[in-house]
Amino acid sequence: MLTTLGRNLPRLAFALIAVLAALLVMTSCGDEDPTKGRTPKQVLAAAQKSLDETSGINFSIASDDLPEGITTLKKATGTLTRKPAFEGKLTVPVMGTEAQVDVVSVDNVVYAKLPFTTAFQELDPADYGVPDPAALIAPETGISSLLAATENLKIGKSVRGGADNDEILSTYTGTLPDTAVKKILAGATGEFDVTYIVNDTDQLTEATIKGHFSGEGEAAYSYTIDVSEYGVEKEITKP
Repeated sequence: MLTTLGRNLPRLAFALIAVLAALLVMTSCGDEDPTKGRTPKQVLAAAQKSLDETSGINFSIASDDLPEGITTLKKATGTLTRKPAFEGKLTVPVMGTEAQVDVVSVDNVVYAKLPFTTAFQELDPADYGVPDPAALIAPETGISSLLAATENLKIGKSVRGGADNDEILSTYTGTLPDTAVKKILAGATGEFDVTYIVNDTDQLTEATIKGHFSGEGEAAYSYTIDVSEYGVEKEITKP
């Protein structure tokens, strides 16, 4: 019997360590309150303030389930600054493929280097069903305006995340009216489901919005906004 126990000691020790590690993670998440005793509405108000006061962000907005045949924004990625200004790339599906366009928006003018061209030219983003990308950082028309417009707000689970898994992230769910979502994409119709992820320093890191972005009767799909960096300082000028 002792011999059997001796053979099983390494296995038992490993199992014990695994259980203790799991309990440690559960305890560390449970002991920390990312809401700091606040209501979900108060947390989102703080996240809105973080977005409205930062000098700039690196971000992306993308759809992974864009229905076939829908020609609208599939992805935008780049830098937004408080000027307001934007520098990055927009991706739009065109005839079974994807066109990636270099875009700069500054001083209320949008410049794009279209496929098969070598120089930037002015364009009206409304022709493509998208807003001026620089407006995405403006308090009245940007990403942060979605937070204030969210209804039926509820808190979800807290999870660990971040580069080294050392952040406490809290999730919030709710709904958005199309009047709020239209500031991001003009074709939005009806009510939208939204899920936010906010870190322990009151910064929005992710927002996933699902609904009818291309008008009533079209299939519902989702966009995820990912904010990867705050406090970005960058001089964006006319190309």
